[in-house]
Amino acid sequence: MSDPPKRTVSVSSLAPEKALRRMELKVVRRLDGLLHGEHMGLLPGPGSELAEARLYQPGEDDTRWMDWNVTARTTVPHVRDLIADRELETWALLDLSASMDFGTAAMEKRDLAVASLAAVGFLTARLGDRFGAYVLHHGQTRRYPARSGKPALFALLQSVLNLPRTPADAPDPVLADALRGLVRSRPKRGMRVVVSDFLESDSSTGADAAHVRAWERPMRQLAVRHQVLAVEIVDPRELELPDVGLVTLTDPETGDDREVYLSADVREKYAKLAQAQRDATAKALRRCGVPHLVLRTDRDWVLDIARFVMQQRRVAHRQIRPNAGGV
Repeated sequence: MSDPPKRTVSVSSLAPEKALRRMELKVVRRLDGLLHGEHMGLLPGPGSELAEARLYQPGEDDTRWMDWNVTARTTVPHVRDLIADRELETWALLDLSASMDFGTAAMEKRDLAVASLAAVGFLTARLGDRFGAYVLHHGQTRRYPARSGKPALFALLQSVLNLPRTPADAPDPVLADALRGLVRSRPKRGMRVVVSDFLESDSSTGADAAHVRAWERPMRQLAVRHQVLAVEIVDPRELELPDVGLVTLTDPETGDDREVYLSADVREKYAKLAQAQRDATAKALRRCGVPHLVLRTDRDWVLDIARFVMQQRRVAHRQIRPNAGGV
């Protein structure tokens, strides 16, 4: 049997750095890092983010931090604490199971997944920030350490692109197990990005909105401590089937083949079940309190990311409110 053709996709063809250069994913969660960065920290210290005003302690507080507005209003000396600026550590969980080796439009799902990974890296790259990844591949979880700088990001992306396709007989990786590992191994507060098609092997419950998916509980645990973003990768052929008559369908996870006649009734039932499965995934992510970004292989995914970033920026302005002038 001849070897499969080598992939010719390069990082430069996927990386949307120029298109997303002026945008930024706003981080609203406070961080607990040790190094100086450009994000809000948890503890007081040298920085630019104003905290609450408190009574001035003679001999302990620096008079340079006197809050003269509160002092004049209360006639009692007050100082204003500052929140230390900290670095952001972003970890991405990338699903490259066999179902991601599929695509019928401009690109394959796995290429779009890597492109979204690149976009998140560019949108979160600031002073001292680091970016790392866990990749589900061949039934295992590969870890790429978090590093700062664009050369490290490009090297990570190229390494992921060079990974071979997942064979059909490979063990099916479990997204829930990978999420639990991410919760245990990376407790430091930061940003977590989960890129997957969220297709479950159990088709009997995949479209049931009331069914609690196995990855929901670890996703909630992840969202308690970190700012989490879920990126769902979709191909149009997963939502509706073409009117082509008799076809042979192959399950990418198991390699099983089955002949199906795509009649109007079959295509209609498939479309309803596929939409129900996507709606159930969206409801599950809402229950977890996780923002949900859907990227399709037949759409302008850079434009979709830009719209999502602008929407998140408006939400962030409502979540980050300046402290009142009072105590």
